[in-house]
Formats: sequence, C-alpha cells, structure tokens
Amino acid sequence: MGYNGVTLKHSLTIGKIYSIHYFEYMNNFSFEGETHNFWEFICVDKGEVGVTAGNSSTVLKKGDIAFHQPNEFHSVKATGEIAPNLVVISFQCDDEIMYFFKEKILKIDETERNLLANIIIEARRCFNCRLDNPYLQNMPMREPDQFGAEQLILIHLEHLLIHLIRRYSHPIPLGKRLPQIQPQKSTKNRSDLEVFNRVVDYLESNLTTHVTIEQICHDNLIGRSQLQKIFRIQCNMGIIEYFSMLKINAAKEMIRTNRMNFTQISEHLGYTSIHYFSRQFKKTTGMTPSEYASSIKAMADGRFPADNI
Repeated sequence: MGYNGVTLKHSLTIGKIYSIHYFEYMNNFSFEGETHNFWEFICVDKGEVGVTAGNSSTVLKKGDIAFHQPNEFHSVKATGEIAPNLVVISFQCDDEIMYFFKEKILKIDETERNLLANIIIEARRCFNCRLDNPYLQNMPMREPDQFGAEQLILIHLEHLLIHLIRRYSHPIPLGKRLPQIQPQKSTKNRSDLEVFNRVVDYLESNLTTHVTIEQICHDNLIGRSQLQKIFRIQCNMGIIEYFSMLKINAAKEMIRTNRMNFTQISEHLGYTSIHYFSRQFKKTTGMTPSEYASSIKAMADGRFPADNI
C-alpha cells in the first residue's frame, strides 16, 4: 500500500519584504508621512509615538502594534517626552485575511515580542545596511552569514501574523483553563525564568548605581554560580555584561532625549569617569557617545547617509 502525501494549505503567505527597521528616535523626531501599495506595521518597543493613519491619529505606547493597509497615508512623530524605540516592517501580502488588521491597534504578548526580535536578528544577517535609516527605500541584500536567514524572516513574520489573528479572534478565558501538573524540568525552567526576571527588575532599579555580583547575589538570595548559569542560559551573557548593556541602553535613550550632556549622563548612571563611560559605550555600540549623538541627530534632520552601514 503506497503512501499518499498531504499538501498543507497556506492560510497566509508573505511575498516581498520592502523594509525591516529598528529605530531609535530622538524625542523630537517627526516623519512627515507616505503612502505605498503594500502593508506596513509599527510596533513600539520603548516609549510612545503619535501615529497618523488615514484621517485618524492616536498615540501608541510600549507593546502597541498598528497596521497600515496598502495606499493608506501614515506618519509618525515622537511625543516630545520620551525618546522611542520602534520596529517598522513593510511587506506584500495579498491574502484577504490581512484586512483583519484594518484600523486595529493590538498589544503584543511575549511570544510575539520574541518573534519580532528574531526578525530583526535575521535581518541584520541578510541586509547590507543599517536598520535605523527611515529614509532608505531599498534595502541592499548580502549573502547571509547563517544558513536559512532569509527564510526565517518569512517564517517568523508569518508566525507573528497568524499568532496575532488567532489570539485576538479566539481569546482563551483565563478562568476556564484547567490546572496542569508540570513536569519537574518544566517547573525548574519556570523557576529559573522567574529568578531571571526578578534580577532584571533589580538591575533596572539600580541603573544609577554601581553594583557588584556579590551585592546582586546577596540582595536576591541566590548563589553566584547559579546566577551566572541562569543568565548564560536566558540571554547568552554574564550578569555584569547584561547590566552594562542595560546602562548603555539607558544612556542612548538619555542622549536622544537631549536633556543632559555626556558628563551628566555618565555621573547619573554611576560611572567612575566620563572616559570609562565612553569606552563602555563604544564597546557596546561600536560608536562613541559623540558619534552616536551625531548619527541620531542626522537622522532627525533628514541627513542620514544612505551608504552608512
């Protein structure tokens, strides 16, 4: 008896990708707007922005995602208070189901946030340009440094859209979930994740101070080796390296808000000197604080160099 294969149906198919951007905007950035004949969505990773879609305007906050249908005029503007971080992706999809997203503002969950992060990671492997240039209309390709990077972009993007449609079409009533007995390994993984999240909250609340591993362990009632192991598993870096990354991300946001000079930012974040701050900033970002500020200001002024990669 021969086998009969099954051809699985595509409920939603992405065609061309037109742009994949991760923006770090100044708090006074304004993009006057555009229209195009393909879909686009904007998702706020940090801060908030004002968005115009057609004849309506709204403010998107952290975790909000809004879709622009083909040929719909749209613009974006920082609100002036917070320097926002945004994910903007535009693509072709001719399936009728896409109109599920018409005029909707949704809130992404952790799965969807991870899918967006994976899209950005794979895009950096595929495109021969920076992903933070809002004036770049054509993204030059390069040979990916990892097998399957281009296909993973499509898979992650289709997964994201399907996950959103499923979640908002058939929400699961929390009160009707049946209790489940978790296997021991799953329970340990969940416990480690809870420890990781608790320590991350602790680090974020201590960004303006200098803390040691010993102090972190003492304040969070955890052993040093266990703590380092959890951070290696969860984010593939040591805890001090992670804390340094948080500080530099905070410094970048403060530079974009443009209310402190570099010395004041260095002191506010607990660095021992402006020189040490500058070295750590360049180590993390590849740019000095001055170079980063110039790059962000050029983008805000519409002078972002298209060949700056």
